[in-house]
Formats: sequence, structure tokens, C-alpha cells
Amino acid sequence: MRLQFAPYLLKFKEPGGTSRGILTEKPTFLIKIFDEREPERFGIGEAAVFPGLSPEADGNYVLKLTELMANVAIGQATDLSRHSSIRFGLEQAILDFSSGCRGLYYPGEFTQGEKSIEINGLVWMGDFDKMLSRINKKVEEGFRCIKLKIGAINWESELEMIKYIRREYSEKELMIRTDANGGFSPHDCMAKLYELADLGVHSIEQPVKAGLPEIMEKICKASPLPVALDEELIGKGDEEEKMKTLDKIKPQYIILKPALCGGFSGASEWISNAEKRGIGWWITSALESNIGLNAIAQWTASINAKGPQGLGTGGVFTNNFDTPIYLDGDLLKYNCSIEPDYFQFKELKWHG
Repeated sequence: MRLQFAPYLLKFKEPGGTSRGILTEKPTFLIKIFDEREPERFGIGEAAVFPGLSPEADGNYVLKLTELMANVAIGQATDLSRHSSIRFGLEQAILDFSSGCRGLYYPGEFTQGEKSIEINGLVWMGDFDKMLSRINKKVEEGFRCIKLKIGAINWESELEMIKYIRREYSEKELMIRTDANGGFSPHDCMAKLYELADLGVHSIEQPVKAGLPEIMEKICKASPLPVALDEELIGKGDEEEKMKTLDKIKPQYIILKPALCGGFSGASEWISNAEKRGIGWWITSALESNIGLNAIAQWTASINAKGPQGLGTGGVFTNNFDTPIYLDGDLLKYNCSIEPDYFQFKELKWHG
């Protein structure tokens, strides 16, 4: 077997605002695996590295991909316990190759067009008017759950925006999830959570920054609305670390990004340990291209995830890849009549 990798720079249609800053582009890497006797047939995957979030996103990233490429050629294992995004991409490429190089990672009802996935509508940070416009557009498109990125603009303005939503839509009509991306201060976090709870907000993701387990434990215990861990899960490479995190903090939910929490195998470990402790979960993406999103969607459908998931079709990028996944209102579906186009990968700058 052989492996090659290619860098790719995804470009945003419009700047995406987070509490960590404004994003205009995002790097990623595609991985393909093939039999050297038949190189035109290959399994494709995405090593969806996320600078600023992925611990492995440093100057040695390409060296690790090169090590993996060399080890695959000689049939030797590579330690990817601290390289979540590369494990994520390798798992995809192997699954695709094993299923006949047809973009099928987890064949089943979803890829047969018989099952769909309800998703939330993500509303990026922006000024007050822009966010309200985005919220109204999501509701008009049929979304029954929206996720608001908060913590970047004036808190009173963000609160007024949620009040506006609740004046227009009741809790039964529209679920509101919020994501602070660690943007709240530990000193005023609890007061803000009470204000969100009064407005019927479903949950808050990562209210304070990761790496403060004692503070997060107290927040989860005292919070008037459910708290979900997101960035707190990143970098926990083995099962013991995962169990310690859940037992220490005791969150109500965990948010699983396979590219950031150990690939599909690592995310499955998180789910198993969470369910043993009565902790809820849902799946979300981490700004992958449609290659990674397609694989995540198939996996999410295969594990029968409940409730709205944080997925999409990569519509925020101008230069995405074509795959059979598409949106119908707030339902993510798979068009099984479309054959994935592998020719679109031909002109990439493959290493190896």
C-alpha cells in the first residue's frame, strides 16, 4: 500500500467571526491511500488540521505526514495518538479504499438515501444587525434549532438579540444553543448563564476557556442551564485521560469533533464513556471541507445520533469539493444517484 498527501487552502465566502478572531481561510490536507499496482483507484480522506485548536498544528505537521507516508509503504504502524486530525484523515482513506473507492465510509441507510440527519443552523458572530439577519434567514430556511456564537460583541447586545428571538419564537418553535468558545470570564460567567437560562436557552458550549477543570467543574455543578464541553476534550489522547476529564468536570453534554478528538475511534471512546456516566452528546464539524463532512455525516448516521447535530455541507467556502451530501431545510441528506468525482483531486499537489 501507498499513501500520499496534499495541502489545500479553503477560502471563506465571507469572514467568519469567533471569540478567537476573524477567519478568512483555513488550511487542510487531503490524504489518499492506494495499491501501487493500481494508483488510479484510491481512498480519500481529510486530515482536517485546525490552527489554533489542533495541538499538532505546528511546524512538524508535514513531517508527521511524511513519516506516516513512509511507514505505510513499509507496512509499519505510526503513533498518531497526539495527531488527531491525521488519524481522522487516515481512518477515512482506509474506510473509503475498503469500500471500493466510492466515497463510502459507513455505507447504510444514509448513503442509500433512506435516512437524513437533523442539523442546527450555525449563526456566526458579527454585528447586531448582521446576526439578526442571519438568524431570520436560518428560520426561513426551516431550521428548528440554531446555534449562536457569542462572546465577541457587547454582551448586552448579544442578550438583546436572544430576547428578540424569544419574542418571535417560543422554546417549542425554536431551540437555541449557544457557544462561547471559552470567551466568558470565570468572574461573571455564572451571572451570564442565569440570564441565558431565563431566556430558555438549551445549552452553553465551553463557557470559559479550556484547561481550567476546577472552575469548569464548579460551573457545571451550579449552572442553571446545561453545559457542554468542546475545546476541553481536545488533546486527550488516551481513554484514561477521557475518563478523568468526565469524572472531574461532570458536564451535562460533550460536543464531539472527530478531527479534534481522536478521529472516529477516539470520538467513539468519548461516547462510550459519556453514556456510562449519563452524559449526553452530539456531533459537530470543525470547518472541514466536504470530504471530511461527508465522512462525518455517514458516521453520525451510522451511530444513530439523536437530536440536531452540528453538521453542514461546507457552504461557507468558495472552493469546496463536490460530494453527494446536500441540505433540504434543516435535514442533511445523501444523493445516492450521484457518483463522487475523484477527478477533482487530480490537480492537487500530492506529496510522495
